[in-house]
Amino acid sequence: MTKRRLIIFGCLVLSGLVGFVGYTVWLAGEFKTIKPHYAGTCKKIDGVVGAEDIVIDHASGIAYLATDDRRAAISGQPPQGAVWSYDLNQPDAKPVNLTPDPGFSFHPHGLGLSRGADGLSLMVVNHGSGSGVFDGAPDTIEVFDANGASLRHTGTIKGDLLRSVNDVQPVGGGKFYASIDHGNPSGFSRTLEDYLRLPLAKVVYYNGKTVRYVADNIRYANGVNISPDGQTVYVAGTTDRVVHVFGRDVASGDLWPKERLKTGTGVDNIDVDDVGALWIGAHPKLLTFVEHSKDASVKSPSQVLRIDPGSGEVYEIMMNDGSLLSGSSVAARYGNRLLVGPVLDPGFLDCQLP
Repeated sequence: MTKRRLIIFGCLVLSGLVGFVGYTVWLAGEFKTIKPHYAGTCKKIDGVVGAEDIVIDHASGIAYLATDDRRAAISGQPPQGAVWSYDLNQPDAKPVNLTPDPGFSFHPHGLGLSRGADGLSLMVVNHGSGSGVFDGAPDTIEVFDANGASLRHTGTIKGDLLRSVNDVQPVGGGKFYASIDHGNPSGFSRTLEDYLRLPLAKVVYYNGKTVRYVADNIRYANGVNISPDGQTVYVAGTTDRVVHVFGRDVASGDLWPKERLKTGTGVDNIDVDDVGALWIGAHPKLLTFVEHSKDASVKSPSQVLRIDPGSGEVYEIMMNDGSLLSGSSVAARYGNRLLVGPVLDPGFLDCQLP
């Protein structure tokens, strides 16, 4: 190859690299202009750190929060995490620690509720190694019977496929779906998976005996939830900025893809309210959120979406520049109340909807 051709080839490679980096930065939302808005009012509730996921029992009005001090975990000094209750029936409610001494290493991530004939079941993703979500160690699903402001631990579910678990959704009878957010649980290969947006994430199904894959080809599978009739499963694809909609065979647990709802943002956990609407905490600037995870002084914008399951229409309910709450990961509605939790920050929001 002549010198001239080498120069041309080098310029083409450099142009391609610059274009790829620019596209990645654009796709991550870093060029977005953040316009804060919310038509209701919010108050900050203190007393917890890292309320990454929140679920609400609509029959009782009790919210359950999965919390963990992830900054401490990343630094190698993890305190125990916890599941807390928050009574939405009380005007001046305070979070109550329901697992002050679980008897095992407990570092909750996602959690899900299922109400059946035998009562209310709460399942919680546990990164029991205490090293956050980045070490690739096996995870477990901890199972609790929930009764208002009390929990009783009833079992631990393990499996070779339960690595890099992000969220869990029980479906009754001890069965559940869970999102596996990466194909590479740790190390440099995980970083490449994120920045190259490789579709290596999956969804698993536990039938009461064994865990198996039921969906794949997802970019960063995050929140997972189910429609009130049990016929549809929703999975957030964070770096793809979509919500995957799957049809469900109730008997076998099999899933099949139906549609992808484009959101234009880094969707995180999915809450399905009592009328079937999807409420989602999201990260409009994903690379800013990465910097926020490294440095608490860097504020990451918070965003709340509502999706109509019938039309697929996406509505932005809240946008904040991070000064009110930084790095929102979940939004859960109960009546005219909306709870919004963060991945890393202390506190959560209790908001009145307009």
